[in-house]
Amino acid sequence: MNTRSFKNDRSGKFLYRSSKFKGRTPSGSFNRAKRGGFGGERIDPAKFINKAIMAAEVDVYKPEHKFSDFKIDSRLKSIVASRGYKTPTPIQDRVIPYAISGSDIVGVANTGTGKTAAFLLPLINKIILNQKEQVLIVTPTRELALQIDQEFQAFTKGLRLFSVCCVGGMSIGRQISNLRYQYNVIIGTPGRLKDLIERRMINLSKFNSIVLDEADRMLDMGFINDTRFIMEKMPKERQTLLFSATISHDIDRLIKEFLRDPIRVSVKTRDTADHVEQDVIRIERGQNKLDVLNELLGQIEFNKVLIFGRTKHGVERLSKTLSSNGFKVESIHGNKNNSQRQKALGLFKSSRVQVLVATDVAARGLDIADISHVINFDLPATYTDYVHRIGRTGRGDKRGMALTFIE
Repeated sequence: MNTRSFKNDRSGKFLYRSSKFKGRTPSGSFNRAKRGGFGGERIDPAKFINKAIMAAEVDVYKPEHKFSDFKIDSRLKSIVASRGYKTPTPIQDRVIPYAISGSDIVGVANTGTGKTAAFLLPLINKIILNQKEQVLIVTPTRELALQIDQEFQAFTKGLRLFSVCCVGGMSIGRQISNLRYQYNVIIGTPGRLKDLIERRMINLSKFNSIVLDEADRMLDMGFINDTRFIMEKMPKERQTLLFSATISHDIDRLIKEFLRDPIRVSVKTRDTADHVEQDVIRIERGQNKLDVLNELLGQIEFNKVLIFGRTKHGVERLSKTLSSNGFKVESIHGNKNNSQRQKALGLFKSSRVQVLVATDVAARGLDIADISHVINFDLPATYTDYVHRIGRTGRGDKRGMALTFIE
């Protein structure tokens, strides 16, 4: 195994080079597991090192279906084709037929594998077949809810199907107003959905389909009670689709509690994406962590970089420092309102800024094309958080790089 370190040459510049994994750092034993953020679990630094496996090195998945094979409405097939969808991803190939048949499903897949389309397409088809059908999609973060809503609108263009996005951090008055009009799908976060149900603006007895997306994250964020409240309001006869990157004991309990004889579909090959090269940046005694980051960002290959920090204030401070150093940078964290967060995401997605500095609010669900590097400036609290952070790069068949700073 290799680690990365920076050494000064005679000009004073930092050089990015490989060094042997010797088991010790200047600050102590490298074999000791490092503690994550906020006093989180101890994580062996070796878990941050993993070589990417590109398509030529692994068995290529051979889908059993084409999108044209799926038993969905011809208009929906045309929209799918117009969006450039040709060959289903593994999760789409295996989930869509079961979802069309009405089965409850547990889907386990690495992030960036196309699971949004895996549940949206069969549910949209369900609504086309029965205009009275209503669908609820529950997500842990507003960014993911808004992203799913955008996907829904793209897949239903011209079909006269309507959605309402109900998330915290946005005007509840406008959401209440939207709920008074015709809609087929509600997409929202647990807290805001519970609020609207208690205000009697949402009557879940009319919903026969529900998606719990990123279920493991909903547990992590403390949404279990709100989720139970929502599920208790749903009809007993319903279709439930649950997606998670990990299946813990707690998730297993939820599955037994909420789903009936579910079909389990897992296309996960390992904890982290095959296409993500993972390594560590060892900050040696006397080096400044920020100087090392500046030197990295100045390299041409670091063209679209997502940096994770531990706290809201730390992220904002780092963003301002990088901006004063001449980098085009935006930040996203819990102290920013929704319009600020969406503006920052939009600038980063369109590559009008090089760097997005974020807390773990950006670690789940966000689908941003062509992120070249994820940098863990601060250690994640748990290894699961690490998996989701680095899942923002190396999406689809693209190669990505994840670097973790070790002090």
